[in-house]
Amino acid sequence: MHYKLYFSAMLVCGTFMANAQNAKPEDTEVWEPVPKTITPAKNFSTAPSDAIILFDGKNQDEWVNTSDKSAAKWTVAKGILTVNKSTGNIETKKTFKSYQLHLEWKVPANITGTGQARGNSGLFLASTGNGDDGYELQILDSYNNKTYVNGQAGSIYKQLIPLANPTNKPGVWQTYDIAWLAPTFDDNGNLKTPARVTVFFNGILVQNNSELQGATRYIGKAEYKRHGAVPIKLQAHGDKSEPLSFRNIWIREL
Repeated sequence: MHYKLYFSAMLVCGTFMANAQNAKPEDTEVWEPVPKTITPAKNFSTAPSDAIILFDGKNQDEWVNTSDKSAAKWTVAKGILTVNKSTGNIETKKTFKSYQLHLEWKVPANITGTGQARGNSGLFLASTGNGDDGYELQILDSYNNKTYVNGQAGSIYKQLIPLANPTNKPGVWQTYDIAWLAPTFDDNGNLKTPARVTVFFNGILVQNNSELQGATRYIGKAEYKRHGAVPIKLQAHGDKSEPLSFRNIWIREL
């Protein structure tokens, strides 16, 4: 019995060695489809060649007021987009599913308040319009500012705690680089695949292919409701602290 097992093993090993000797490098070479050529950004102030520019420092033509879809009425000056809290949230004219997004934001150097009332805003990765605000990546002054950890900068609000806190001090620009995979649903509205997000915050990984539990909520548990391509939204939070600013916003659809 032992001899039979040994003989069988040697036969398999011999066959494997023979196949390996007959293999060629080109057997594992894949030549098509050829990835398209993209000119990369030279620095954070420029976008790659295939990006859609959502804010270039000149105007807010790619944005509308969330409540009535009128022209966005935030303030544009010196290449910077600043929140106007009196006019409310703004969202993109275009709708998106999965994408790569770059966005820079800054808390004023003279920021006041504490906790959630200190430089609060939000980047809604998909603004669903389903009675929920959508899926919020929190924007907040989290530099020496204590709050609940699933509500600090880099968190998926009330769901996912960031892996680190790389927040710069107020008055210094912050950067989000995001890969967003939109959820999918079947014809009956049932969830097929949940949303996932990867976030680099000032170059530091804070969300690593994280799975969302559904649209974010201030009160109550997150849940999914069927949607397709939807806008991206920026929040004009109702706290009394000085308003935030944004610049260099671009997106690549995936």
